[in-house]
Amino acid sequence: MLLYLVQHAEAKSKDEDPSRSLSEKGIQNIKKVAHYASALNIKVSKIFHSTKLRALQTAQVLAEHIKVKDGISETEGLDPLDDPGIWFKRISEIKEDIILVGHLPHLNKLASLMLCDNMEKNVIDFKMGSIVCLERFENKDWGVEWMITPEVVK
Repeated sequence: MLLYLVQHAEAKSKDEDPSRSLSEKGIQNIKKVAHYASALNIKVSKIFHSTKLRALQTAQVLAEHIKVKDGISETEGLDPLDDPGIWFKRISEIKEDIILVGHLPHLNKLASLMLCDNMEKNVIDFKMGSIVCLERFENKDWGVEWMITPEVVK
């Protein structure tokens, strides 16, 4: 199984937009990353995103570029301060490749829990609009397959 963890792209400040929609830079960055990822022939069953508008908008751009069998879905447990154990348990029961679009510190803690069984360790330096691909091995351990950030995509 491949799991793609995506930190939402850059959002407007709360003063500029109380709903924190994506900024123009954020939109361009996630489009650039999603276009690059499309060349990798990524196929997922579903994109799950948090309840925040910036995560929804990020998921929508990804869905335009990546093959998604069952579309996108808002879900609980991906907001910034949610317990990463919720999705850690869900992922253990999922067999198909999926994308989770969320926020820090949640994604960071979830990745750390999956990779080293300790959500307090900082093992991945997430960037806004980045995709981190994790792979579950036959022995049920997880490893980092690759990471794409807006800064490395031309």
